[in-house]
Amino acid sequence: MSTGQPSNFFVARHPHAAVFGYVALVVVFIFATGNAIADLYERYAAVAASSSLLNQLEGRTISSRAGADAAGEQVPSGSPFLEGQTVTIAGAVLLQRVIGAVTRVGGQVLSSQVDLQGAHAKEDYVGVIANCEVDQPALQRLLYDIEAGMPFLFIDQLIVQAPEGGAQDGGRMRVLLGVSGQWRGGR
Repeated sequence: MSTGQPSNFFVARHPHAAVFGYVALVVVFIFATGNAIADLYERYAAVAASSSLLNQLEGRTISSRAGADAAGEQVPSGSPFLEGQTVTIAGAVLLQRVIGAVTRVGGQVLSSQVDLQGAHAKEDYVGVIANCEVDQPALQRLLYDIEAGMPFLFIDQLIVQAPEGGAQDGGRMRVLLGVSGQWRGGR
């Protein structure tokens, strides 16, 4: 007797076992294929979500700009440099931008100073120092508004003083803010 005869003998005696084995094998293959397709779909959804978030963070999507416009915020566009024919005008533009950012978040500028002779003055950087009062939740929005968009502005100095009675009293925080931006130098 050869080794193939006992299996042929089993199949001949139990024909339903062969059909059952075949159906079970097909079901296992269908299940494995379904899992592979579901895994690919999940990965595709994760990549799409990550791409959407990246585009929003980089400011590429129209929906994020439309949402900002609908919220009353103006999305800055234009040159990455401070505009102005002279360094004094560029300083005034920078000061106006910082004061506008503070008032947009509901803050109040107490004093301000344009610094044309700062550490980066030789590199055509113009600086502004502003002393203002803002609510604690508005501070993050203020910093984002200053650093996001055009022209490129940098926060060089940030000193925050909590209200006298603490944040529970609803007092406003005093913020000393040093902001700088690069001027084209009349080019």
